[in-house]
Amino acid sequence: MLRCLTAGESHGRAIVAILEGMPAGLKIDLLKVNQELKRRQAGFGRGKRMQLENDRAEIFSGLKNNLTLGSPLTLLIKNNDFSIEKLYKVFSPRPGHADLAGLLKYGFTDIREVLERASARSTVASVGIGALCKIFLNEFNVRISSRILSVGGENTPGSMRDKISEAIRLKDTVGGIFEVRAKGLPVGLGSYVQADKRLDGRLAQAIISIPGIKSFEVGLGSGYAISFGSEVHDEIYHAKGKGYLRKTNNAGGIEGGISNGEELVLRACMKPISTLMKPLDSVNIKTNKSSKAAVERSDTCVVEAAGVVAESACAFVLADAILEKFGSDSLREIKANYKSYIKRIS
Repeated sequence: MLRCLTAGESHGRAIVAILEGMPAGLKIDLLKVNQELKRRQAGFGRGKRMQLENDRAEIFSGLKNNLTLGSPLTLLIKNNDFSIEKLYKVFSPRPGHADLAGLLKYGFTDIREVLERASARSTVASVGIGALCKIFLNEFNVRISSRILSVGGENTPGSMRDKISEAIRLKDTVGGIFEVRAKGLPVGLGSYVQADKRLDGRLAQAIISIPGIKSFEVGLGSGYAISFGSEVHDEIYHAKGKGYLRKTNNAGGIEGGISNGEELVLRACMKPISTLMKPLDSVNIKTNKSSKAAVERSDTCVVEAAGVVAESACAFVLADAILEKFGSDSLREIKANYKSYIKRIS
């Protein structure tokens, strides 16, 4: 079983992540981890913070000669912009952000004490952990990728870029839809016997918890609502030498909470960023009088980056599901169990 704990604030000294449960004997290439961190910073519409931070991970435990020991892995990603003690106080909450709800929940008098942890800067830890999980998944020929489907209702590269440019000009923000795919998954990950074991449920929780994600679907998703069953369920065939197969994949690789051997297809919607350079109406929490919402250094569009973070969330869930199915002590034993299982179902 994989467990993950992250810590750190947006302008704090560092972001930290601890991953427990990674089996012994996995070779870790730190370059691949840092490549994933760099991908998270990319995309047209990112703000000036991406120019300040050169995210690079260091691993402080769980490794010997770049091989995992089976003990917890600790990642540290330092913040170049370490200024949390010097930053001004914030009194006008941003609509759409955790500002007001978090302030009321914890009894703070400065919104800064909410937004420092509620910031999407925390996702750098998720991507670092996801990179380690991708290295593990590569041992089983599982590959995860993402792509942007639309931004602000536009769905071609040129029109999406134009939409982001328009948002920049208007001092506004824009969201969109991205897709995550995972190839090479075996049949049998997850379970139908309990709700918390269902693979789709676990993936939904992991992705919907990414800051700014407001909807999630698997395969055809909401397309099921406008079709007859005869039109959308993936018919089953059998071919000698190939086994069971499908000609369609509307289920998106999951049936009854279990992977069915087809490509995993997930989609999610990222809302527009809450910080607007032309701020919305709000209320000053010190005076309770009308004011404009606070303006923090932010992005215009992060749909591409959200897809990268979602890849990492997906990688964590899939790695955990493989460990659950095939054991979790050493990579050698897990791969032997995996090969035996594949031979049986073939």
